[in-house]
Amino acid sequence: MKILFVHQNFPGQFVHLAPALAADGGNEVVALSMQKNPPALWNGVKVFSYQVARGTSAETHPWLADSEPKVIRGEAAMRAALQLREQGFVPDVIIAHPGWGESLFLKSVWPKAKLGIYAEFFYHASGADVGFDPEFSSDNIEQACKIQLKNINNLLHIEMADAAISPTHWQASTFPSAFRERISVIHDGINTDMIAPNPGVALNLGGDLTLTRDDEVITFVNRNLEPYRGYHIFMRALPQILAQRPNARVLIVGGDDVSYGAKSATGKSWKEIFLSEVITQLPESALKRIHFLGNIPYQHFIPLLQLSRVHVYLTYPFVLSWSLLEAMSAGCAIVASNTQPLHEAIRQNETGRLVDFFDVAALTQEVCDLLDQPEERQRLGENARRFACEFYDLQRVCLPAQLEWVQTLAEETKVNIQNEISTDSLVNTVVIELK
Repeated sequence: MKILFVHQNFPGQFVHLAPALAADGGNEVVALSMQKNPPALWNGVKVFSYQVARGTSAETHPWLADSEPKVIRGEAAMRAALQLREQGFVPDVIIAHPGWGESLFLKSVWPKAKLGIYAEFFYHASGADVGFDPEFSSDNIEQACKIQLKNINNLLHIEMADAAISPTHWQASTFPSAFRERISVIHDGINTDMIAPNPGVALNLGGDLTLTRDDEVITFVNRNLEPYRGYHIFMRALPQILAQRPNARVLIVGGDDVSYGAKSATGKSWKEIFLSEVITQLPESALKRIHFLGNIPYQHFIPLLQLSRVHVYLTYPFVLSWSLLEAMSAGCAIVASNTQPLHEAIRQNETGRLVDFFDVAALTQEVCDLLDQPEERQRLGENARRFACEFYDLQRVCLPAQLEWVQTLAEETKVNIQNEISTDSLVNTVVIELK
């Protein structure tokens, strides 16, 4: 079987699936990526780079500012695909993350290939992330129009995709109902063997400060520190948490940029804005117990989770972070926002505690209560790990299901080819009889 992966920053969500398919000697696996100098061969996958010919136009209507870059990338990927076709590569299956538009025109190059897409999120002007947080929202008709046009890329892919894969049921539910029957809900997978509790863990934060399980550690993890992931709510809870817990240390992981929401109008980072908001409520002794770690290497990230006595995860109704499931796998006692994406993983008082996203006082109370209850933390952590192993384990649950999903796409391709051959044979027979 010949398989093409398409992701602007390959491997992305296909970090496990692509190598697993390449390890099967019967497959030829190729990837298209926008990385400038990717390795020619990565874990058995042949990687080809493509670059866009130009940037966006200053004259483009602002409501189409999200769509034009996707068309530009789609054209660039299409031209790279033409080169692959000229070299004799004809995929049976194309697996793409469509979020950046790269796969828009690949069915024009290979019309018989089956297209499977990663259905990450379908945008809505209300009822999901947009308008959820009144602090950063307004009843804006123009915004609704932009959201409507932002789904152009999604809708075009829905029209041509043969199947889709989505990591959670809630994310799948954001897509139009007519398309949902083509979506298989299979998570990317968590390596629960590697991410497991470790009573002997130690993490050096620089200098003489080394933390172990004997320390009272609270963790909070984002890709970037921003309102979409509840950074402002967490920071507003810290003065009271640290006042009530004089020995607690808070480890905050995340960059200064934005991943999903808008940048602040002031030009300052959200990290700086919300630290400044609460800094007058934090004595010097408390400030010294807040550790902003930035983006840390993965080999340090796992010990951080293993150290955690209470892990806090907050999010708008949006894409569920891998970090939440990794924290579950590490056996963390979790306090999370009572928002829709969490309901699949955090069951109240079973695999964690849920609090209203905006309720700073409730967040403070739940964190402090759990810090006072070691047996309850252990119970929740063990349940969380058991749940992660049962439903999100990479090797035993998710990857086998992903491989089966790809195989189904390939088998549909074979059926179509066989049907075409049968039809051609029938036509030839009829022609002979007519003569």
